[in-house]
Amino acid sequence: MDIPAGTRRRDVAHGDRGAVMNIAIVEDEAVIARRLERMVRTIIGGEAAIRIAPTFPIAQTMIRSAPIDLLFLDLSLNGQNGFRLLEEAAAKTLQTIIVSAHYDQALRAFDYGVTDFVAKPWSEERLRIAIERATARSAQKIVVRKGRELRTIVTAQILFIRGADDYSELHLDDGTIHLHEKSLTALESMLPPDFARVHRSYIANFARVRGVRNAALVFESGAMIPVGRMFREKVRELVQGTP
Repeated sequence: MDIPAGTRRRDVAHGDRGAVMNIAIVEDEAVIARRLERMVRTIIGGEAAIRIAPTFPIAQTMIRSAPIDLLFLDLSLNGQNGFRLLEEAAAKTLQTIIVSAHYDQALRAFDYGVTDFVAKPWSEERLRIAIERATARSAQKIVVRKGRELRTIVTAQILFIRGADDYSELHLDDGTIHLHEKSLTALESMLPPDFARVHRSYIANFARVRGVRNAALVFESGAMIPVGRMFREKVRELVQGTP
């Protein structure tokens, strides 16, 4: 029996990411790095695990391998181009706040999907605004790597996401598929409320769902994905808009 999509709930919970927030500060000036760390701890209030990377190689290793919830990045690191690090952060869809004296680079930085650009010298209030934006924000854009290039995808374009081992396939409304470097579980915690897990291998964008047919979700495009047995009741509620 088909179930048409009605009013959809937008308060899909993605789960608690834990009390400890993993924060990375990429800054080559020790005094500035320590000041930034003190302010961040004051603003966040709760427990935070903060790592400081004073050099390009250390920062690159940290971005590639360490768990990071929020990244503070200076675009000029010992004379090296911070945009190379920003490319890697964008590909991992990290919440990134640029802290830089080079305000003329702000527009270019926002092209990479950064959360905010805080110009040096900054005030505690300005930093607080940036952190509040980062902690309250669900990703509205996802950056994927295509060879040596980066492409920004608006999440509204995504119909569903399929898990592919340690990677994820983004299936778009134009029929294209893009591979993302994050796992399905990692992406799930960052997506807007319209997205919800419907199968151990699938996340669906319920804003693009037309209805349910038997044990499958049907999208506007006619594409279908399976609904796992343990997710069926939740899917029925989301599609029908009932509590």
